[in-house]
Amino acid sequence: MAKVLMKGNEAIGEAAIRAGCKNYFAYPITPQSEVAEYLAKRLPEVGGVFLQGESEVAVGYMIFGAAGAGERVMTTSSSPGISLMSEAISYIAGAQVPAVFVNIMRGGPGLGGILPSQGDYFQATKGGGHGDYHLLVLAPDGVQEAVEMTMNAFTLAEKYRGPVMIMGDGLIGQMMEPVEFPDTLKTEPSNKDDWATSGMDHRKSDKRNLVKSLFLDPTELNNNNLALKAKYDQMKREEVLYEGYNTDTDYTVLIVSYGTMSRVCKTAIDMMKEQGIEVGLLRPKTLFPFPEKPVFDAATKESCKHVISIEMSMGQMVEDVERSVKGRREVDFYGECGGDIPTPEKIIQVIKALL
Repeated sequence: MAKVLMKGNEAIGEAAIRAGCKNYFAYPITPQSEVAEYLAKRLPEVGGVFLQGESEVAVGYMIFGAAGAGERVMTTSSSPGISLMSEAISYIAGAQVPAVFVNIMRGGPGLGGILPSQGDYFQATKGGGHGDYHLLVLAPDGVQEAVEMTMNAFTLAEKYRGPVMIMGDGLIGQMMEPVEFPDTLKTEPSNKDDWATSGMDHRKSDKRNLVKSLFLDPTELNNNNLALKAKYDQMKREEVLYEGYNTDTDYTVLIVSYGTMSRVCKTAIDMMKEQGIEVGLLRPKTLFPFPEKPVFDAATKESCKHVISIEMSMGQMVEDVERSVKGRREVDFYGECGGDIPTPEKIIQVIKALL
């Protein structure tokens, strides 16, 4: 398959179409507005629907409606926009319907700035809205992986009947890289007849397929939450994704980093190797479920003396790293979140200070 040079935001939009998504509702916010611009043109070409909502709050419930009807549906936004969708995301999780959300993160809190950040880690991995629920969260490190994760997200959303989030950032959304769209990642929608709302199940029936997140009976609500927890436990067994980089060496320092930041760390690791310093990297591809055992195994390797979480935040993923390491190694942290991405030289300086 020939590769094509595409901007990240546009490639994400095309990936959704290639995955069979014909429904996209959104509201513009930098640095992800090109997804909407791209799909406004492309979706009518394939018989799809694009509608710009009057706000991100409205978009969240458009997504809920389409998801409840059993349609493949997606939205994209950036940090404050995802905050406004959080109530709807909680409803979608509680009602157990599939939907895909893409967050091209910008700096915060508040309006912050439009440059890349990873400050929404807590928002994505610890719920974000109210109640006991999780999103399955995928974190690409570039445009090609963003394409693959977007295409796969629809299958995962339908497998678990719940919301899946792609966590990108302003750099991934704006940069251009050669990409391809694997046909193997396009799947047919799963059977929705037994859960999607479609009126009565046949013309003269009194049986309804009712999509709801309201359970006034305490036993019924508890059972719904137990069903959700069972799905999250299944995710932890079946969906953990990660990459090890230079972990086949006797590294003395293990970096845990994801997304754009992990690419900078790889360059720093290559540069340090030339200086005779061995450093390993464990890159989570799923932020929930978090690769707890792989991080533990990598951190407790005999040669490893130091673990450091490097993020474009003030320290969010570091809590999951500490939880995974279980006190067997001290976990340090380094981060920046003003929009400037730390350079490989800065990472080398931080690692040498640690040593």
